[in-house]
Amino acid sequence: MFLTSWIWGTAVILCCVSWFLLGRRRRRQGEPPLENGFLPYLGCALKFGANPLEFLKEKQKKHGHIFTCHVAGKYIHFLTDPFSYHALMRQGKHLDWKKFHFATSAKAFGHGSIDPAEGNTTENFHQTFIRTLQGNALDALIEAMMENLQYVMLQSRAPKLQSHAWVTEGLYTFCCQVMFESGFLTLFGKEFNSNNDKNQSSKQETERAHILNALENFKEFDKIFPALVAGLPIHLFKSAHSARERLGEALLHKNLQKRDNLSELVTLRMFLNDTLSTFDDMEKAKTHVAVLWASQANTIPATFWTLFYLLKSPEAMRAATKEVQNVLESAEESVSLDGKHISLNRKQLDNMPILDSIIKEAMRLSSASMTFRVAKEDFTLHLENDFYNIRKDDIVALYPQLLHFDPEIYADPLTFKYDRFLNEKGEEKTDFYRNGRKLKHYYMPFGTGIAKCPGRLFAVHEIKQFLALILSYFEIELVDSNVKCPSLDQSRAGLGILQPSNDVDFRYRLKCL
Repeated sequence: MFLTSWIWGTAVILCCVSWFLLGRRRRRQGEPPLENGFLPYLGCALKFGANPLEFLKEKQKKHGHIFTCHVAGKYIHFLTDPFSYHALMRQGKHLDWKKFHFATSAKAFGHGSIDPAEGNTTENFHQTFIRTLQGNALDALIEAMMENLQYVMLQSRAPKLQSHAWVTEGLYTFCCQVMFESGFLTLFGKEFNSNNDKNQSSKQETERAHILNALENFKEFDKIFPALVAGLPIHLFKSAHSARERLGEALLHKNLQKRDNLSELVTLRMFLNDTLSTFDDMEKAKTHVAVLWASQANTIPATFWTLFYLLKSPEAMRAATKEVQNVLESAEESVSLDGKHISLNRKQLDNMPILDSIIKEAMRLSSASMTFRVAKEDFTLHLENDFYNIRKDDIVALYPQLLHFDPEIYADPLTFKYDRFLNEKGEEKTDFYRNGRKLKHYYMPFGTGIAKCPGRLFAVHEIKQFLALILSYFEIELVDSNVKCPSLDQSRAGLGILQPSNDVDFRYRLKCL
């Protein structure tokens, strides 16, 4: 027994030594400073994952504005100088923004490759999203979301709201249920008909139960999403795998065809799946699971953080409430509980600079997205004052949280300031400086360049709608006004808006209108 253990121990040590001597990457002339880490394959992954912001700050201080880290088998060149970000955007000839995203989507959601070069589909997914989430299509989404938010807030939650009594709930739980249910109805339509038949109420309850069941499956799957992105197979997570399969079954084309008021996004994606792809029925459904995840995974925590900071700041609450009231008055919209819903169009929502600033500030404090580009070939990356050699298949990355928490750009960067993105005239502020120079890139929760999130406009509008309705219909307050701000869940660093490490209790009741 001892001899066997000794042999295995010696073998492991020899493997590690061999990797250290032969397998470790060596920095070549003209390449950025290199951090291999000490663990085979993982490299710097554990230190990076524990606290990405502090890890990158430490390496930035040690190496300067660009350095290379070995992370889980990949070599990532982190570019930290915001004045050089545009240089990355100009390298389309040498850098591929799609490869990483296509591979991640197939790995996480279980469909075949959506890269047209792989032959499974000829759909241009990015163009599909731009066509159906921006321009005129955005107006229809906003209108549907406005109606669905009020249905979810006022009608589906009616039993909780009787007699104007206070209802206590977790703030994240509340935001999660309201935004998921409303967003699901907006994108994937309704099972029940709008005509006033006697069974409509029962059908609505059945529909809601199905959506809330989808929410539970979504949460179970979403918990292990970072592990899937890191490369772990979903079969290691039995319950999450089952949850993903159940979501896929719910979004099979034969089931979606039974629903009314499907969004243009889903309708077009169904058509393109059927005409341009060789996917089987479940793979088609899993591309819709990807759309569902993309529409909810960052919007839900962004909504939580926005409302939490609003509740913690009486000054922000007063300013936001006044702005919403003014816009409603200008639109000649009255707030009542008689069944007549508020209607605010895109132009009216865009005329809310205070809410815009509050949302931006909340997202600045909670965003930890990463922008990735994969090198198509060996090439030289020319930055503002220098140049570096990059190898084929290496990743060049931006980590905007470094930017968002930079005290030279944002004074007192860890403090929520609701008017940080307002100028002296109360309009959108776009002048931010570093070292006396105006920045082009200063706010990047949605990425940048051609890969900028195509759904960003809808995301901001639906959060703004949520806030406008909450402030119009409800009295809201934290159960403990002195509650500390929850810490950010770093396990999701790189994926977008970080979730809170714990929920916070708040209470709400209908206003006496």
